[in-house]
Amino acid sequence: MFVRVLSFALDGITALPVAVEVDVSPGIPQFDIVGLPDAAVRESRERVRAAIRNGGWDFPAQRITVNLAPAHTRKAGAGFDLAVALGVLSATGHIPREALQGTAVVGELALDGSLRPVRGVLAMALAAQGEGPLALLVPAANRDEAALAGGVIFPAGHLQEAADHLTGRTPLARALPPAGSGESERTGPDLADVKGQAVARRALEVAAAGGHNLFMIGAPGAGKSLLARCLPSILPPLQADESLEVSRIHSVAGLLPGGRLLYARPYRAPHHCASRSAILGGGTPLRPGEVTLAHRGVLFLDELPEFRRDVLEGLRQPLEEGRILLSRAHSNASFPARPMLVAAANPCPCGFFGDSTRECSCPGASVTLYRARLSGPLMDRFDLQVFMSPVPYEQVVGPASGKTEPSAAIRERVCRARVRQLERLRGSGAACNAEMSAGQVRHLCRLPPGGDSLMRLAMERMGLSLRAHDKVLKVARTIADLADVDAIELQHLAEALQYRSLDRRNWAGSGRLGAV
Repeated sequence: MFVRVLSFALDGITALPVAVEVDVSPGIPQFDIVGLPDAAVRESRERVRAAIRNGGWDFPAQRITVNLAPAHTRKAGAGFDLAVALGVLSATGHIPREALQGTAVVGELALDGSLRPVRGVLAMALAAQGEGPLALLVPAANRDEAALAGGVIFPAGHLQEAADHLTGRTPLARALPPAGSGESERTGPDLADVKGQAVARRALEVAAAGGHNLFMIGAPGAGKSLLARCLPSILPPLQADESLEVSRIHSVAGLLPGGRLLYARPYRAPHHCASRSAILGGGTPLRPGEVTLAHRGVLFLDELPEFRRDVLEGLRQPLEEGRILLSRAHSNASFPARPMLVAAANPCPCGFFGDSTRECSCPGASVTLYRARLSGPLMDRFDLQVFMSPVPYEQVVGPASGKTEPSAAIRERVCRARVRQLERLRGSGAACNAEMSAGQVRHLCRLPPGGDSLMRLAMERMGLSLRAHDKVLKVARTIADLADVDAIELQHLAEALQYRSLDRRNWAGSGRLGAV
């Protein structure tokens, strides 16, 4: 007897419909699975066999062939276990074949027949809505996550419960979206904890307001890492469509906490020993890397020169296009990758080059080699670049030490600036100033009177590229948004240029904060 059960396979961050075709016919007992299954799918034969027996049914002593269609798409993971088991039960007369119409199923089986959760259920639930829509039968542990899509979701804890639901013996209760799936709680330090570093604090605010990439260089202990950890506390929450997209990414990665939509922007800080696949994505099957997990949030790379050169150079394309395409001999996958890149570095191996209080002990050649780890094209992709000097003792314990502005006040300004950008960029596909195209920059970032001569002087003296020229205009537009003005003024442009003081020429030279 032939039965078809619908299920889903993950392809990047999307789910593709898969028809699980089960044929049970007389012959020498054999259980085959075809259709480009991976090892986990092939091993489902033993899980399905044990689950059916332990669920109280007799496993058929016949020839069983399972085809996962389309056959040209590779299938990975244990999420097809439930579909295969229900197909076998239906083909042997335990479940009416028509009961499987209009329903898709996903889930991993334990040997006792209980259902275990699988990755990417949110993407599968969204895909089920677009296929009919279909009702989706999922493991009970995936209940809340699947219900976020708003479709018809039936959670089951055991193979027997799924079979009883399909036969009408004991229908399952439909899962409803979890209550209180609002904004995630923010954790981490507050900017009020940061002493001194007024320029870096201002650069952090500008970066948050416009979604700009930020590079900080300074001696050890200057506060680079602390500032980066404070960044989530001043970022605006995710918009509704952004929240669903980010939540789907984390669902595919198996990182969606408690079946709740993510509203706080993600913050990822991988160690510098992380591999290329861990940062950019890869593996078998292809999975998102840190640059995708930080989508619409923050990717913080501390000790930037210590990362592998191929990893850093691999970031260049996704930083420009907002997407990373992974091509392998067996498959291709496209992942969204539009994070704010925040990086920190010491000016030299010992960390004290340019420090007025401590002498650098590095030979000149080692400083050059250390800085050569960061290429010009990579540095060119940072919108803001600041040098951080050590904090004087007076700013730590003096009268001014307790007057730093808290994150809540800064976040209000950042949110107002983002609202202005969303209104200005509505319908363009860009969500913030950093995402503006070259044409939008020409139209929306017009130079003020006197701005042309200032930009000409800056490009001649600082060696700015055309990309850096546009980034300066985008940053100036963000500074104007923070000031609640419609047009870029000369002071906004001058401040934006100050944040290019570590551009290629200065990075290879003194390392000190330059001026136009």
